[in-house]
Amino acid sequence: MNKYVGFLASKLAPLGIKLGTQKHLVAIRDGIVYSMPLVMIGSLFLIISNLPIPGYSEFLNNTSDLMVWFNKIVDGSFGAMGLVASFSIAYSLAHQYKIDGISTGIISLSSFLIVTPNILDSTDAAGVPLLFLGSRGLFIAMLIGLLSAEIFRWFVKKNIRIKMPDSVPPAVSQSFSALIPGFAIILFFALIYQALNMFDITNIHDLILIIFNKPLTFLGGTLFGTMIAVSLNSIFWFIGLHGGNIVGSVMGPIWLMNTDDNRIAFQAGKEMPHIFTSTFTDAFVYIGGGGAIFALVFLLFFFSKSKEGKTMGKLSFFPDIFNVGEPAMFGIPIVMKPILFLPFVLAPMANTVIAYIAMSSGLVAKTVGIAIPWTTPPLISGYLATGGDITGSILQVVIIVIDILIYFPFFKMLDNEKMKIESFSKGMDK
Repeated sequence: MNKYVGFLASKLAPLGIKLGTQKHLVAIRDGIVYSMPLVMIGSLFLIISNLPIPGYSEFLNNTSDLMVWFNKIVDGSFGAMGLVASFSIAYSLAHQYKIDGISTGIISLSSFLIVTPNILDSTDAAGVPLLFLGSRGLFIAMLIGLLSAEIFRWFVKKNIRIKMPDSVPPAVSQSFSALIPGFAIILFFALIYQALNMFDITNIHDLILIIFNKPLTFLGGTLFGTMIAVSLNSIFWFIGLHGGNIVGSVMGPIWLMNTDDNRIAFQAGKEMPHIFTSTFTDAFVYIGGGGAIFALVFLLFFFSKSKEGKTMGKLSFFPDIFNVGEPAMFGIPIVMKPILFLPFVLAPMANTVIAYIAMSSGLVAKTVGIAIPWTTPPLISGYLATGGDITGSILQVVIIVIDILIYFPFFKMLDNEKMKIESFSKGMDK
């Protein structure tokens, strides 16, 4: 086991560090994080508008169109994540390159709107479809944000921009400096839009969806693809890297798009199209944090016989209820602890399979597209994630029990090891 852990540390650690600091992946991760307040706020109103109370939806529909009002708030917050990401991803990458992030983000947002098709009403008034401003447009927003920042950076490196005298206020100077790169970026995406029209291709959003539908479905929509992501998350955490940031940079956007698809279906009263969403992993896979360590912390808190184990159980139990696993991760420690490697990888993988079977069979309701805060405690998170269905909480109880069974023999070995060390220390003191 020690040799295997050493192999992971020597081979995967450098890869994890590269992925975790790769500028484009960091820009995607941070750019989506900027949109999370809107996602959370929209989710809150989605919960309020769909409380599991008999007659509640009828009441909202019959009271001054309250349901329409709630849906308007959800569409304008949760449903705008793609639009926000087009700005924030470009801003993040430009900021890393130490160039004008605000101008780059604004130009990227404009480009996103240019490639997005308009819709016309009966009077020929134009509008932008909400469908493409949300999760459906997220992938294009990512591409446009990254490309905009790279093109802007190229113009800055080549010094192709308008320079104003030092006496000109910085805001004005930055605006003029962005004119040439901004013109080139907007023209570039406008030409793409026109070229697609000439070839009778509906729009770039649908084109990209057709091209990447199968690989994205495999990664974020299948049990096998999700299992790979979950196992890599645990392995990166185990060797001391932030697995959530590394794996989330790739999988986060995919699961977030699935979450919003479920949100749209839930609002329309239709069947949820996806099992694997960002809420699925937060509420049912990583209970207590990476490695599903709530079970281990629970065992330490209630059953540890060693003084160190009891102390760590007390220190980490309360934070871990809110899925803050770092105290346990680095305090026990779990990181680079060979005795805990197997349960740390197996528990979240088992959770994935159990939750998938429960939801695909219809025993438990699927997640309904509500993005709950990742710090929401178990039982509450399961109930909210499934749209107020008690089966979500019951599933979490089952998963926690199974995780405890997986961790228990390894916990005993760990606790016995600590007791021996403590006993040896006492003997030395005498």
